[in-house]
Amino acid sequence: MFKLLKKALQVGEATVEYPFKPLEVAPGFRGKPIYNFQQCIACGACAIACPANAITMDYNLEKGIKSWKVFYGRCIFCGRCEEVCPTGAITLSPDFELAATAKEDLYCKADFRLTRCHLCGEYFVPAKELEYILAALEQAGQPGSASHITRQVMEVCPQCKRRQGIKTAVKSLPRAVGQQQGRG
Repeated sequence: MFKLLKKALQVGEATVEYPFKPLEVAPGFRGKPIYNFQQCIACGACAIACPANAITMDYNLEKGIKSWKVFYGRCIFCGRCEEVCPTGAITLSPDFELAATAKEDLYCKADFRLTRCHLCGEYFVPAKELEYILAALEQAGQPGSASHITRQVMEVCPQCKRRQGIKTAVKSLPRAVGQQQGRG
């Protein structure tokens, strides 16, 4: 018995005095995700990757707003949002203390403006995402004159592109058939 007591006194305290003293976390600790809305392009990759559905995206097509929201009460600190974010807008912090007196304090929300389709006038894509794609294309070496054409194509919603694609195909069909008949 004295040997055990002597050993316990030699080891000292095995626990820390948290919460009375700050707790030091290990390097690489995955804590509360911190979002930089200036860098975010509202692509929604984080919402798709979130296994706990803590991150959600909602559209208000009448006002032209895409709302991004995270509920820290559901977050499991897995880090998937940080991994898939193409702009690095999400980083995991060492903060793990999320106690709040009201549930609303655990929400973080941001709104992003949507771009209208040039043909039908409907909102369809976040403006920041469109600018990010155009900048990436320009950085990839797209010539300056083609960027104006690319912008016009990118600012058309998928439904109008499908309709235009069908109309273009139908218009070009008689010419293609005529050319084939002329050859034969």
